[in-house]
Amino acid sequence: MKFPIIDAHIHFDMYEKHERQQIIEDLLKEKIEAMISVSNNYTSAVENLRLNKTYPQIKPAAGYHPEQPLPSKKETADIVDLIFKEKDNFYAIGEVGLPYYLRKKGKVSNLKEYINMLETYIDLAKQLDKPIICHAVYEDANIVLDLLKKHSVEKAHFHWFKGSDHTLEQIRKAGYFISVTPDSCYEKEIQHIVSKFPLEYLMVETDGPWPFKGEFEKELTHPRMIHESIQIISNIKQLEPSDVYNRLLKNTKKFYQC
Repeated sequence: MKFPIIDAHIHFDMYEKHERQQIIEDLLKEKIEAMISVSNNYTSAVENLRLNKTYPQIKPAAGYHPEQPLPSKKETADIVDLIFKEKDNFYAIGEVGLPYYLRKKGKVSNLKEYINMLETYIDLAKQLDKPIICHAVYEDANIVLDLLKKHSVEKAHFHWFKGSDHTLEQIRKAGYFISVTPDSCYEKEIQHIVSKFPLEYLMVETDGPWPFKGEFEKELTHPRMIHESIQIISNIKQLEPSDVYNRLLKNTKKFYQC
């Protein structure tokens, strides 16, 4: 049985127009209360704001995704200015973080510049008292954790977290949240993370339109996939699905004030 839930991390602006419309039409029947739609850059942030005005279920966040070349100084200034101007309409700062996958491909020559950019957004989140959404996996998560602590950030969300038990424990001790995607249905690594991390600090997401494998092979990534994730979480935690739904929904609403 399905209960209400929120997609805690989606790139809704990246879907094709007809795909967006289909998802919006499906939200009510699929019991998706809202979607936290993160931004990749300035244009993405502007589009997410526009979408929110038409579809209030879309809760926009603004930032610069790290898995791309560094932005110009002007684009960073434009994003920061937009966030200040529309601070009451953005629910979070994000997606921001460090370029783990880009670096593995040998396409990052100076990580320090990405760290400096990330600190700009961390400082902004602190100034505006906004949650920050972090792209930080494996060893990068430790760097980001140190930066968050340095700036005394209280509300951080490590989306689609992947990493060691030690790092996971440090995230928990800091009172930060993680979220898992539909790959929790077939990836042992993510199932292990679910088993180790307390439900009180967990959320669920799709990261759509990123595609998934397993039972979702060749299927458009849709917020309804979250219901399958919750069944897996319930099995791992040995809890009633209704209790898991309730806890995850409360977590997301409280974290994002939505």
